Amino acid sequence: MPNVALYNMNGEKVDEISLREEIFGVEINEHAMREVVLAYLANRRRGTASTKTRAEVRGGGAKPWRQKGTGRARHGSTRSPIWTGGGVTFGPKPRQYKYSVPKKVKRLALKSALAAKVQEGGLIAVNELSFEEPKTKQMTNVLSGLNVDTKALIITGENDANTIKSARNIEGVKAAKVNNINVYDILNHNKLIMTKEAIAKVEEVLS
Repeated sequence: MPNVALYNMNGEKVDEISLREEIFGVEINEHAMREVVLAYLANRRRGTASTKTRAEVRGGGAKPWRQKGTGRARHGSTRSPIWTGGGVTFGPKPRQYKYSVPKKVKRLALKSALAAKVQEGGLIAVNELSFEEPKTKQMTNVLSGLNVDTKALIITGENDANTIKSARNIEGVKAAKVNNINVYDILNHNKLIMTKEAIAKVEEVLS
């Protein structure tokens, strides 16, 4: 069963917390993580790129010149794809890039991402993150106390808006509620900072 140090907001070690082996100590499945990350990025695509075919471009109704006798190549429309200002052949059209991944694969990928952070020493557990009001400077001091000077993902409890607002103006730092945790964000940040409440919630959901 993996153990990690538990810190307070000042960066002082106050205790040690045991993590559940079946969640934070599983064998890392890179294929599952890859599939979930690709699906996540694909689902973020808007798919609104669009070009006009020769049927949609305005003009070109009249034949540019007669078929024979001019010495020039024969053409039927100035909106042909080979003309400047003509339509586009096989250009992009609005489409959906979304695809789904089985729930079991999602759970395995999330467990693998959490386990990877534990193995590489990138998981930092704090007993709580409490801010009376949104204050970027206070969050900066917390990160400094925890010796975090790189990209970091902060996972808070379900009702902790002040913490999220305090972190949103810090470059490279992202804060999210525990119910919004995802594999891409975990892997995209070097450090994962989780409150004790968030860890308990993740263990409850993934058990």
